[in-house]
Amino acid sequence: MKKKLQLLTAAIMLLLTVNVNADTIINSDLNLYNPDIRKCLLDASKSEGWELKSVYMNANNKLVYVFSKDSNDKVYISK
Repeated sequence: MKKKLQLLTAAIMLLLTVNVNADTIINSDLNLYNPDIRKCLLDASKSEGWELKSVYMNANNKLVYVFSKDSNDKVYISK
């Protein structure tokens, strides 16, 4: 019973966390495998105040960059 309550609490916290992000901008027109494009993306985002939060490969083996600023997220997915 205690484990079920902990699982329920964790699920509720996760749902609340997901709903906090106000805007998510998704851009999938960039070739993030090109190092020059990645460098420009990182430099431009940093100069605008965006913080790199995560870099990973998604289930489709595409490179994903996630930037955050205030309560907004920008997600760049390689084409």
